Amino acid sequence: MNYNDVRENAKKNIGDLCKVCKNCNGIACRGLLPGPGGIGTGSGFTRSYEYLSKIKVNMDTFYEYSEIDTSYEIFGHTFRLPVFTGPVGGVKLHYGDKYNDLTYSKELIDGCKEGGILPFTGDTIDEDSFIGTLEAVKEVGGFGIPTIKPWSFDEAMRKVKLAEKASNFAIAMDIDAAGLFFLTGLGKPVQPMSVDQIRKIANSTKLPFILKGIMTVKGALKAKEAGVDGIIVSNHGGRVLDHTPAPYEVLGDIVDAVGDDMYVFVDGGIRTGLDIFKAIALGADAVLIGRPFAISVYGGAKEGVSLYIDKLADEFKSALVMTGAKNIKEITKDKLYNNGEI
Repeated sequence: MNYNDVRENAKKNIGDLCKVCKNCNGIACRGLLPGPGGIGTGSGFTRSYEYLSKIKVNMDTFYEYSEIDTSYEIFGHTFRLPVFTGPVGGVKLHYGDKYNDLTYSKELIDGCKEGGILPFTGDTIDEDSFIGTLEAVKEVGGFGIPTIKPWSFDEAMRKVKLAEKASNFAIAMDIDAAGLFFLTGLGKPVQPMSVDQIRKIANSTKLPFILKGIMTVKGALKAKEAGVDGIIVSNHGGRVLDHTPAPYEVLGDIVDAVGDDMYVFVDGGIRTGLDIFKAIALGADAVLIGRPFAISVYGGAKEGVSLYIDKLADEFKSALVMTGAKNIKEITKDKLYNNGEI
């Protein structure tokens, strides 16, 4: 099986809502919720993809070649790439019946382990699926970052303590999931969180705590005040608020504000190894990728995940070779044409 086979299989296995488009840009699935699309006009999804695609890269092969190192180190662990999978939940609702949250997470976790990257795993209203996903993380040596939704404060605290028993790496909260109002209709409402609440949640665990869904400098400074170890600049794939800027439009200012104090990751519209390169050149420490990993699971289970990671690794290494960067630290803004301005 190769990655093209994975895509073809995914077209057969995924439900009607995801079209498995050649370019996963959010156009064909605009407004499909449930489904993989962005909310409303879908611009929060499409803008991220389009903005990233317009950034140009400076080619430079006029240098003395040496071995290329694509590895990434964080929290005392080294990984193959500066890439994580984004947390995905409710897969039956959004992608089809072939998997549920538990079976999806198991294939994703195993595929990431084989591929040499780390998954953020999703949260769900189903307690058994959440517990089962934590067990799957534990079975691979804690190789995963459980991501808790912003339920009530007491519920979030309870789930963090459960996650701490499974992961040996970190715990996250996608605070931007406060906009997933359909969860209220399913009997499990989510809500915004205060600085004090996030501080208490972060302090309740011995593991590093990462907060996903920061889109302003003000929000990043609040995260710093709360004492989190990392943030993810993200508009939740454009799924919670229409007409947001692309994360890459706000990334630079956020990195300038807090980049010396915590890890700053980014997600949204990243599809290739060259996209990873662009995001890091813009200032991110690492990236998250969501929808393509859902397609990879539905198209090839854990093997599909591993094949997609291989594809990303080849493309990312090629980007380094063709721009004169020998490792991640050398991926600087001057590798982008006009410093990435579009």
